[in-house]
Amino acid sequence: MSEQKYLDILSKLTLDEKLSLLSGKTYWLTQEIDRLGVPSVWMSDGPHGMRKEKQTGGTNIMQESETSTCFPTAVTTASSWDTDLLEQVGATIADEAKALKVTTVLGPGVNIKRSPLCGRNFEYISEDPFLTARLGAAYVHGVQKNGIGVSLKHYCANNEEHIRMSIDSVVDDRALREIYLSAFEHIVKTEQPTTVMCSYNRIYGTYLSDSKKMLTDILRDEWGFKGIVVSDWGAVNDRVEGIKAGLDLEMPGNKGMNNKYIKKALDEGRITIEDVDKLVYRMIKFAFECKANEGEGYDIDFAAHHELAKKAAAQSAVLLKNEGALPLKDYQSVAVIGALADKLRYQGAGSSHINAWKTVSFKKAMENKGQAFTYAPGYTLKGDGYSKKLIAEACEAAKGKEAVLVFIGLTDAFESEGFDRKHMDMPASHAVLVEELSKVNDNIIVVLSCGSPITIGDWEKKTKAILNMYLPGQAGGEAAYDLIYGKTNPSGKLAETFPLSNDDNLVSAYFPMGPRTVEYRESIYVGYRYFDKAGKAVKYPFGHGLSYTSFEYSDLKLSKNEITEGDTLTLSFKVKNTGTVAGAEVAQVYVVNPESKIYKAEKELKGFKKVFLEAKEEKTVEITLDEKAFSFYNVLISDWHAESGSYGLLVGSSSKDIRLEGAVSVNTAKPDAPVPDYSESAPCYYNMESTTFVTDDEFRAVLGREIPDNSEFVKGNLTINSSVSQVAVSPFGKALCKILCNGAKVVALTAENPDMITESIKDMPLRSFSGFTGGLLSPTTVEGILDLCNGTKGGFKKLISGFRK
Repeated sequence: MSEQKYLDILSKLTLDEKLSLLSGKTYWLTQEIDRLGVPSVWMSDGPHGMRKEKQTGGTNIMQESETSTCFPTAVTTASSWDTDLLEQVGATIADEAKALKVTTVLGPGVNIKRSPLCGRNFEYISEDPFLTARLGAAYVHGVQKNGIGVSLKHYCANNEEHIRMSIDSVVDDRALREIYLSAFEHIVKTEQPTTVMCSYNRIYGTYLSDSKKMLTDILRDEWGFKGIVVSDWGAVNDRVEGIKAGLDLEMPGNKGMNNKYIKKALDEGRITIEDVDKLVYRMIKFAFECKANEGEGYDIDFAAHHELAKKAAAQSAVLLKNEGALPLKDYQSVAVIGALADKLRYQGAGSSHINAWKTVSFKKAMENKGQAFTYAPGYTLKGDGYSKKLIAEACEAAKGKEAVLVFIGLTDAFESEGFDRKHMDMPASHAVLVEELSKVNDNIIVVLSCGSPITIGDWEKKTKAILNMYLPGQAGGEAAYDLIYGKTNPSGKLAETFPLSNDDNLVSAYFPMGPRTVEYRESIYVGYRYFDKAGKAVKYPFGHGLSYTSFEYSDLKLSKNEITEGDTLTLSFKVKNTGTVAGAEVAQVYVVNPESKIYKAEKELKGFKKVFLEAKEEKTVEITLDEKAFSFYNVLISDWHAESGSYGLLVGSSSKDIRLEGAVSVNTAKPDAPVPDYSESAPCYYNMESTTFVTDDEFRAVLGREIPDNSEFVKGNLTINSSVSQVAVSPFGKALCKILCNGAKVVALTAENPDMITESIKDMPLRSFSGFTGGLLSPTTVEGILDLCNGTKGGFKKLISGFRK
C-alpha cells in the first residue's frame, strides 16, 4: 500500500481506535481495526528458532509452543564467525515463521557480554561490538530477505538479569557509543530491522521506554531508523512519556489500561494528537506490511532444517585443547561418561526455549551409528549432581578404554534468563568426576556444554583434549559425533574470552551491583580489551580455536600506506592449509591505536573472514577496513574521530596468535578537534596493569556527571519501580514477597526451569503487575499495594477501589 493509503486510514480512525493500536491485543498479537481493514499480526520469541505459543490469551507468557527447529543458540553460532551461515540460519527460521503465520521474530539479541556471569549470555553474540554487529546483521539479513520481520534487542545497555526491569545502567557516553550501541547502530544503518525492542532498564536515569534521547534523537534522527519501537514485554514505565519518546507499541496487551492516561495527557496538553498520530501511522504501516508477507500454505521441511542445525553446530564448536587425542578412530574402545551425553543440553532456559522437532544426544548418535561404547552417567542433573556411587561406576567403565569422553558443563539451574550466575564454576561434581577418572585412565577427552565461560581448573591438566560444544541446538549430539570422529573438522573460534577466574576481570567489582544502579566503571575495557590493557593472562583468549589441520599466513599487502579519515583500506594476505585434511580458518584483523591523550584499548577487532581450504590449498584473503576502524567516539565533538598517527595492523588466528603485522598512516579530517584528556583526573584508565578499582572521582571524570544514588530502599521511599524483593523492607511488603514467592514455587514445580520463575518474581517491579496480568490488576490497585508497602494511609481503600474498576 502507498503512504497516502496509510494516511487515509489514519484520518478515519477514532481516538479510541488510534490508542488501541499502540498496545497489543494479546501477549503476541497486535490490535486490528476491522472496519478499516487494519490487520492484526503475530510476533513470536526467537532468535534461534520459533517459539510460537499455542494459545493467544491468558496471563502466562510461557505457555506450550508449537514444534519448530531448535538451532544452536547465539553464543554457539557466534563462534562460527561465519556470516554466510548466520544468514542461512536466519532465512530458515523465516521459512518456519511463515509456516506458523508469524510475521516478526523477536531477535537477534546483540547486547554485549560485559560479564561472563550474565544469565542470558547464551542468547547474545559476543563481548566484541564489531563481531556482534557483523554476525547480527547477517542474521537479520537472512530473516528479512524472506519477508519476515525481526526485533533487534534489547536496546540498550541491558547486560545483566539482576533487577533488569528497574536498574539504571550508569555508563559513560564514549563506552556507550563504542561498546554498547555500536552493533545496534551498524544493523540499523545497514539492514533497517523491522522493529527495535527497547529494554527494561534505565539509562541516564530514564527508562528506555521513556527516553526520547535513545528512541528518537539517536535511533531515528541520527541513525535513520524507519521501523517501529516495541517495548520488551512489561518494560513500559510511563505510557505518556513513551509516546513523547517515540515508543510505538506497548507489549504485552493489557486491555488498553493506559489509554485513559493518554487521553488525560491530551486534554491537559502534555502531548498532542500529532504526537499520537506519528506512532499510529507507523503501526498502520507495520501491520499492513507484515500482513502482506504472512505465510500461506507453507510447510516446514523439518528433516532439511535438522541437517542445517547439525551443520551450524559442527561449524561453531570450538576445539579448545588437543594433544593428538582427537579425532578418534572408529575402532578405538570408548567410554562415554556424563549425564549430559544422554540428556542433551541444547539450548538455554527462558523465553527463547524452543519446543524442538527432535533432539539427538551424543549417546543416541553413537547408537544410531552402531558405534560400540560403554556408558555411565557419572552425576545427576540436580543441584551439584554429586554421587559417590555414580562416580565409582564411571571410573569402572573408564578402565582400560582407549578414549574416555567426559560430557560436563552447566545445567539450566546454573544459567538462565531471569537470574545471573553467582560464579563461573560448573556443578562441583563435574570437576570431581574428571579428577577421579584421570586416576584410572590417561585418555580423558572433555566435551563441554555451556552457554558462557566456565572456570577451567586444575582438572584441565588431566585431559588430552577439550571440545566446547556450547549449546548446540537439537542436532548437537550428531554434530559432536562428527567432530569427535573426524567427519567434520572443528573450525569455531571463541567470540568471548575465557578468563582464569571471574575475579581477574575488573568488571567483577561492578557486577551486578544494585539496588538502584549498576556502574560501568570499566568504561571501554570489556573482554579482551581489558585483559590486553591490564596485561593479564587468560585461559583461552578471544578468537581462539584449534583445528585438525594447520594454517600458514603470508604476504601481507595494503591497498595504500596512507589514508585520510573517511577512506577505506584493503588488506590482502595468503592463508595456506599446511595439513593433510580440509579445514576452515578464521583470519582476524586487529587495529593497534597510536599514543593519544585519550585512553584506548591495546588493539581492537576490525575485520575477519572465514576461509575454507582443502589440504595444501592456499587462498588470498581480502579484508577492507572502513573509517570507523581507526576512530573513537569523541565526547567533546559528539562524533567519531580518527586521530592522525601510525596505526598498527595485526593479522592473526586469535587475539593472542598474531601471524602478520603492518601499519598505515592516518590523517585526520578533523585536525582542530579537541581530544579528551583524563590522564590527571582519571589516571587509572591509562594504567590498567595496576588498577584494581576505579575511584568515585575517576569514574565521575569520565562519566561527565554526578554518580547517581545507589542507596538501599527503605519503608517510606519505595516506588512503583521497586521490586518485589525490595519492598520486603516493610511488613506488608515482606508478606507480599513471601506470598508471591511461595506462589511462584508452586507454579515452578512443573516448569522447565523453576529458578527462572522464582527469581524473576523477586526482581519484578510493582509497576509490572498490571501488564503481566493482562490488565487484571489495574494501576490504581498497584498504587494501593505500593501505599501499603510504604505504610501510607488509604492504601487498602485504593487497592479495593482499583479492583472494582
